[in-house]
Amino acid sequence: MTGSLQKKNGKYYAVINTYENGKRKQKWIDTGLAVKGNKTRAEKFLRDEISRYEAISGTVQSDTLLCDYARYWLESRKGKIDIVSYESYEKLLDSDICPYFKESKTKLNDVNVKTVQEYFDYKSKYGRKKDNTGLSASTLKKHKNVLSQVLKCAAKEGYIPSNPCQYVELPKVEQYEANFLTNEQASAMLSAVKGERLYPILLIATCYGMRRSEICGLQWDAIDFVNNTVTVKRTMVKQKTLVIKNSTKTASSHRTYPLLPIIKQELLRIKDEQEENRRFFGKAYIESNQVFTWEDGHWIVPDYVTVKFQELLRKYDLPVVRLHDLRHSCASIMLSAGMQLKDVQEWLGHSDISMTANVYGHLDDTRKKKVADEISELLTF
Repeated sequence: MTGSLQKKNGKYYAVINTYENGKRKQKWIDTGLAVKGNKTRAEKFLRDEISRYEAISGTVQSDTLLCDYARYWLESRKGKIDIVSYESYEKLLDSDICPYFKESKTKLNDVNVKTVQEYFDYKSKYGRKKDNTGLSASTLKKHKNVLSQVLKCAAKEGYIPSNPCQYVELPKVEQYEANFLTNEQASAMLSAVKGERLYPILLIATCYGMRRSEICGLQWDAIDFVNNTVTVKRTMVKQKTLVIKNSTKTASSHRTYPLLPIIKQELLRIKDEQEENRRFFGKAYIESNQVFTWEDGHWIVPDYVTVKFQELLRKYDLPVVRLHDLRHSCASIMLSAGMQLKDVQEWLGHSDISMTANVYGHLDDTRKKKVADEISELLTF
């Protein structure tokens, strides 16, 4: 809470800035002190009145730092959001937001558009600790999401008049150029790794374009061997804690695929192996409903898949791509087969087709050119 001394009719008045429903209201209090010779006493009166109003209203103290309030906000979210989201917010506050505003000693009630914009401008130039270069636009969006939630809460509770994050300008997100394997390269990769533990995971990633979190999160109740379907309805995610979330990235990410014969064969083989391992390990076997596990039942986790995939690419002298690029490769294969962007959107589980067009539009243009060439050959003049 803030306040100031004002002079009126030869006397000092303490003006207290309070907030109700996000709107500032000023309370004028007569100090009873004449302006002449009473400035020090008037300043003490103001400080005492601010403290009294803070105690009455239960607001944070006038000298509360933004970084301290951010911790308070995070604690208030505990139990209201899932553990992975909580830990991701905690990590961002610990690594970037709190250290910056603690060093600048920014008070909560001094936060405005300028101070917040300065934070993002600084992080866009020097945010990466490894090499002191700028953070990407997509990473800055995550920072804005967290800081905006903090300040929205502060505005809702009446500590600040409004959320200044709504006016912050971020760098434009650059259009992403996806890497992908050609049909021939994808086939060669799958042939090379066929005897490896990772083979069924890479097969699913290439054929369905599923994310690594979705593949590692697959459980047996998502596989219907009678109706030959596989449904994406869970994800395996981790910050500090590894968890299975009974939800996908978006509603559109919850999708069902036809169970391809080659994938069905692999899944049935894995199911048989798990039964053998269960008998072999006995009570030491870790029971779960997970599809992809180690011999003793431990889950196979996303980070392992990412690292092992790179090892396999080097082992078999294959083109170096990221694991996520198999998702892009799936889209490329679909488009080269003549399928529409709408087909790709639904297959990959994008929330809207604009996302699909932004990433794969240039591949679709190649397909359209082939169509145009075929039309030209069919027409005679």
